[in-house]
Amino acid sequence: MKIGERAVIEGFADDDFSLKLLEMGCIPGEVVTLERIAPLGDPIVIEISGYRLSMRKEEAAAIRVRLVG
Repeated sequence: MKIGERAVIEGFADDDFSLKLLEMGCIPGEVVTLERIAPLGDPIVIEISGYRLSMRKEEAAAIRVRLVG
């Protein structure tokens, strides 16, 4: 994703992170927006359910999304 793009969470590609991501509010069906990327590329900040969430790229890579217009 690029900064400002929105996507819908479809599921998770990695079972190791899925429970942690669910606890952080990354629930399938929720819309996420990529807000920021750190200067060195890690971590990133997404907006989900009205709040901002910072996460490592490794964690974000485990989230399967579908871009929305």
